[in-house]
Amino acid sequence: MSDDLDPQTAAEDDWGAALAEQAKTESAAAPEKQPAAAAPFQDFSSSSVKSGTHNDIEFILDIPVQLTVELGRTKIAIKSLLQLAQGSVVELDGLAGEPMDVLVNGCLIAQGEVVVVNDKFGIRLTDIISPSERIRKLNR
Repeated sequence: MSDDLDPQTAAEDDWGAALAEQAKTESAAAPEKQPAAAAPFQDFSSSSVKSGTHNDIEFILDIPVQLTVELGRTKIAIKSLLQLAQGSVVELDGLAGEPMDVLVNGCLIAQGEVVVVNDKFGIRLTDIISPSERIRKLNR
């Protein structure tokens, strides 16, 4: 078995594990209750439950999300903003060599370092936030 995983497969495994962990946590936290009446919704067969999270996650695989790599931030006065011209330098709070934050829809999912491949910028992920930590942050 190769040590190099397909990034998409690894991401699916992480999300699948996170969803399974969330379901386990929710089922453990939910009090056991008897349903008051039969739901007017379609009853899904146990075969869909047996298929696991893989089929559930297929519903969202094509949903676009915004991926942002953040080098740093700063606050400046409008006066300074209006004085910016070509060649101006804006100081950011991030330090050189410090990992950059990778956000999906504004939520931190990883940190990484800038790389250049074929004259295009990219980011090499160096630290990925664990699925349980991501879910914990989403529940806040």
